[in-house]
Amino acid sequence: MIPRVLTVAGSDSGGGAGVQADLKTMLALGVHGMSVITAVTAQNSLGVQGAWELPVEAVRAQYRSVVDDIGVQAVKTGMLASAELVEAVAELISGTDAPAVVDPVGVSKHGDPLLAASALDSVRDRLLPVATVATPNLDEVTQLTGVRVESEGDLRRAAAAVLEYGPRWVLIKGGHLSGDAVDLLTDGSREHWLRGPRHDNRHTHGTGCTLASAVASELAKGLSVPEAVTRAKEYVTGAIAAGFALGAGIGPVDHGWRFRSPQ
Repeated sequence: MIPRVLTVAGSDSGGGAGVQADLKTMLALGVHGMSVITAVTAQNSLGVQGAWELPVEAVRAQYRSVVDDIGVQAVKTGMLASAELVEAVAELISGTDAPAVVDPVGVSKHGDPLLAASALDSVRDRLLPVATVATPNLDEVTQLTGVRVESEGDLRRAAAAVLEYGPRWVLIKGGHLSGDAVDLLTDGSREHWLRGPRHDNRHTHGTGCTLASAVASELAKGLSVPEAVTRAKEYVTGAIAAGFALGAGIGPVDHGWRFRSPQ
């Protein structure tokens, strides 16, 4: 049977990030994507104009509907918005026998807040402990731990700070640093440094969602965490290189870049 992956995240009406990016990634990587919508956003290439979270009972009902009937081989989380949603999703994941990739979404690509400040403790104390892999970017590392990463040498310290909250692995995404696009994957004893070329392309909307969904997709196929993250990094690097203009602002990465015929 085709591997099944469930995304628990917000909807991006512009199609570049959130559940829409997750499902495109899953399709591109050969798994069956399913979704639990946690929030609806009015969003385009210029930013987030509005966001409305769904009731906890609606999120829980969607999750149970999928998991109890269809089953999952991996779960990925994105925008959870409030402490109540974070805690409900953490409880659901803890009762699901599948790896969980937690993307602790705090702000959008445009700097718009997507997580209430009051929810940070719930992310630290409830969600991160049930994560197989946590995938914070540098701003999210600072938001969660207070650690500021200004150079590649700070990535190890950032990873240690996140691991204190209990995820089995953490992938610190160094995409905001200068130089090569370098990420650090570690479980506290083993380290994997992943390097990719930095593409001069401003159209990178949805990068974090895409990477986390790619990791979940590869885990669902039965790969180890280091193997899954390595493949996901390769996929997202290509998607960034092929990112395209859309609207008047920052365009999305190209989730279907592998399907494009050479011109």
